[in-house]
Amino acid sequence: MSVCESIEQALAGITDGATIMVGGFGLVGIPEHLIMGLYEKGVKNLTVISNNCGVDDWGLGILLRNRQIRKMIASYVGENKEFERQFLSGELEVELVPQGTLAERIRAGGAGIPAFYTPAGVGTPIQEGKEVRTFNGKEYVLETGLRADFALVKAWKGDKLGNLIYNKTARNFNPIMAAAGAITIAEVEELVDVGQLDPDAVHTPSIYVQRIIRCENYQKRIEKRTVRS
Repeated sequence: MSVCESIEQALAGITDGATIMVGGFGLVGIPEHLIMGLYEKGVKNLTVISNNCGVDDWGLGILLRNRQIRKMIASYVGENKEFERQFLSGELEVELVPQGTLAERIRAGGAGIPAFYTPAGVGTPIQEGKEVRTFNGKEYVLETGLRADFALVKAWKGDKLGNLIYNKTARNFNPIMAAAGAITIAEVEELVDVGQLDPDAVHTPSIYVQRIIRCENYQKRIEKRTVRS
C-alpha cells in the first residue's frame, strides 16, 4: 500500500483505453480530486463504470466534455445534457444497467463471482443477447460481474494501511468498487496513523486498497437546489 504525495503519483499507470470504476451517487461521495487529475492527465478512450456521469461542469461530466470517455456503463444519466448529446450523435457508447443490477455486478466482480441470474430486465431490451433461464416458474437473465483496471473511491477517513471509513450516504457505490478494482486508489479527507480507526467502524479493509491520498478543499456541490420563492 502506498501513501501518495500527489494526484499524479496516485494516478500513475492509468493510460489510454483503461477501464475505471468511479464511486459516488450523483455528486455525493465522488472522488472529485482524482477525477480532476484524470482530466489534467488527459487520458483518452476510457471505459467508465459509475452510477451516473456527474453534471455538465462537475464530476465525470468534465471528462465527458473533454472527450476522454469512450464508453459509459451506468444506471442513470439524466442530469447531463452533454451526455445526451454525445449519445444521440453516436460519439459515446453507453451500456445502461438497472441500478440494483449494476450494484450487484460490481459486488459480484469484487467477490470473484463471474455471473449471476436476476429477474431485473426480463422481457425488456436489457435481456437482448443474454441467456435467460427459468427457476421455480420465473424467468431470470444472466448478468456478468464487473471488474476494472482501476477503482477511484472517496472516503471520509483512512489510515496509512488503507483502511477506509465513508461518511453516511457518501458510502454508496464506493465500498463495492473498492473491492472490484485491480488497483484501488482512495482519496480521503482525513488521513490518520495506523491504530487510530475503530476496527468495528471500518467499511473497506486495507487489503482492497493499493494507494491512498489525503485531499483538501472539497466543494460538496448539490445537483439541484430547490428553495422557496
